[in-house]
Amino acid sequence: MKYLLIYLLAINFVGFIVMYSDKKRAIKKKYRIPEKTLFLVALVGGSLGTTLGMETFRHKTKHWYFKWGMPTILGLQIIILVLVMK
Repeated sequence: MKYLLIYLLAINFVGFIVMYSDKKRAIKKKYRIPEKTLFLVALVGGSLGTTLGMETFRHKTKHWYFKWGMPTILGLQIIILVLVMK
């Protein structure tokens, strides 16, 4: 359980930083992080970090698949976590 918590903290930190990095790259008109990668980070457990990053940096909030997809992934992961913890 300790390792799961460490993993979740780390991957959510990565998710937050990835959203920050992509936002900065967008402003500077540099090479962007693919949307597929942003969703992959969320799917492997970083959905809280990517969602918080999305809202904090106002990044990808106009895309419906991010606006609804990231919170949906987060909700499903919370349900799975609760079921695993029982």
